[in-house]
Amino acid sequence: MKNKPHWQILLSLVLATATAIVFRQLADTQEATAGFIGNVMLTCEFVGKLFMNLLKMIIVPLVVSSVVAGIASLHGMKGFGRLLGKTAGFYAMTSLMAITLGLVLVNTIQPGLSNGEPSAVVKEAFDNHEASESAKSKVESAKAESGEQEGFFAQLTGFFLRMVPVNIFGAASENGQMLGLIFFSICFAVAMTRLPKENVSTLKDAFVGLNEVMIVMTRGIMALAPIGVYALIVPVVYQTGGELYGALGKYFITVLLALGIHLFVIMPLVISIFAKVSPWAHFKAMRTALLTAFSTASSSSTLPVTMRCIQENAGVSKKTASFTLPLGATVNMDGTALYECVAVMFVAQVMGIEMTFAAQFMVVLAALLTSVGVAGIPSASLVAIFIILTNSGIPGAEKAVVVLLAVDRLLDMTRTAVNVFGDSCCALVIAKSEGENVLADVPLKA
Repeated sequence: MKNKPHWQILLSLVLATATAIVFRQLADTQEATAGFIGNVMLTCEFVGKLFMNLLKMIIVPLVVSSVVAGIASLHGMKGFGRLLGKTAGFYAMTSLMAITLGLVLVNTIQPGLSNGEPSAVVKEAFDNHEASESAKSKVESAKAESGEQEGFFAQLTGFFLRMVPVNIFGAASENGQMLGLIFFSICFAVAMTRLPKENVSTLKDAFVGLNEVMIVMTRGIMALAPIGVYALIVPVVYQTGGELYGALGKYFITVLLALGIHLFVIMPLVISIFAKVSPWAHFKAMRTALLTAFSTASSSSTLPVTMRCIQENAGVSKKTASFTLPLGATVNMDGTALYECVAVMFVAQVMGIEMTFAAQFMVVLAALLTSVGVAGIPSASLVAIFIILTNSGIPGAEKAVVVLLAVDRLLDMTRTAVNVFGDSCCALVIAKSEGENVLADVPLKA
């Protein structure tokens, strides 16, 4: 019997990790294999990039067709306003819960302190670590993709400016500018609902048909997921250095613990209370999307898979999924907001900066605002951390960000999975509140 997609992806993750570990051992003991291993890494990087490009290729037509087709099926502006209010409220609530959790844990564990004092080992790493060209380029790339490099208030105004693009085709062609595309699609669809049905029935059918075509294309691309995941993971595991792992171990564990609690405790409680469904059933429904998010570290690239899982496995209607998920992939970043808060507080602890309650409140606010504006791409949250550090008056922001990059990849992959699961939980809760009989509606066991 053919293995299901999530098992194929999980097997690819395991095989990729094992392959990379073997190659690292061979590279350390046998110099003759260096050329062969280098060629394998180049091939994997090519195949991985090709798979990512395939996912990104379908984002624009999928988002436009799904948003327009979904909203056009709503009965007038009243239904749209209700859906928007519920979605925005849910995303704001879960983001604040994630940030508060991160703040509590980082103040409790204090990963930046050693025996009550700022960690000298980590501070030395901040002061002396020479960033590789690869690390520098990743930081610069994250800045470029996120657009804004100023304070978080400028980030907030930039967020609203990006929401209304000057050129819709330009917004569609630029990475990280999906917010403008969604805004235009929503306005276009709402305008359709204001016209008589006979005037827009042909146009609506065209968008519905386009959406069906994009779903078929998504299934075809996801058939290649095991190969793409393998190619993406091998170079990451092979190239990750271990020099700073010991020094940053406490920080690394703190972030993973916070993300784990949010993913496996808080969000399951949320859907248990508000949607009255089994969290385990929902995890099963979203497993392929979660593994894809973990592998690609990009919530935007995972969006096609998320939409397919929430509709086909969880039973959420196309109307609800096509509105909540594209919006969530852009503005709902629970894992990212949590990570930013922990990272900033960790750097402050290492630098010996005493953060008052007011200062920590500003960090919470900044993390909420910047997480909304950050691009849904790998390592984009680095620029948000840089912004918050700079505006909090914490010295050595750029060097700290580069050092944190040493352990960022696994954390990035994990927080992306948290982001995607949060989006799916919103779709589930909203669908339930709209009276939909979701397939994940399994009675909770005592």
